[in-house]
Amino acid sequence: MLSGNKVGLRARHEDDIPILRAELYDDVVNGSRAEGGPWRPITPGSKDPRLVVDDKEQGHVPFSVVELDGGTLVGTATLWGIDNHNRSAHIGLGLLPSARGKGYGTDVVAVLCHYGFVVRGLQRLQIETLADNAAMLRSAERNGFVREGVLRSSAWVLGEFLDEVLLGLLVQDWKPASKAYL
Repeated sequence: MLSGNKVGLRARHEDDIPILRAELYDDVVNGSRAEGGPWRPITPGSKDPRLVVDDKEQGHVPFSVVELDGGTLVGTATLWGIDNHNRSAHIGLGLLPSARGKGYGTDVVAVLCHYGFVVRGLQRLQIETLADNAAMLRSAERNGFVREGVLRSSAWVLGEFLDEVLLGLLVQDWKPASKAYL
């Protein structure tokens, strides 16, 4: 497990799946805002890649996020779009409603940066988020991500086009927290 100050990132467990499905992916508004396509229900027992991990997929590394104090599941985190040639990847995360507003997002981003830069040897990490996602923007910027641009009206979400903000962080600009993440 990779550990931050408040959360740990670990492999997905089978008993995580019903919780993530019910609290993240069955929520039409959250699912519509988090995915790049229209919301669709996930059939129980399906092998949907948002829930079930394919360990052979090298360009996508999903984690379950747990509280360090007690091990309670609080969300999901992903390093995705991993490009080993250009040494870059994207960061994504989703916190359960009960875990929001507690600083977990900032800690998740910090741990994903450690994983991307130290463990994977990447040069660049990138985040795309809706322009009104203040929590994600704050978590990214607290970890040194820089706003690189706005993709105007690029996301169709529940009947309207929304802007997306593109943020990037280069390894040479990264300032790791003093905590060891392993």
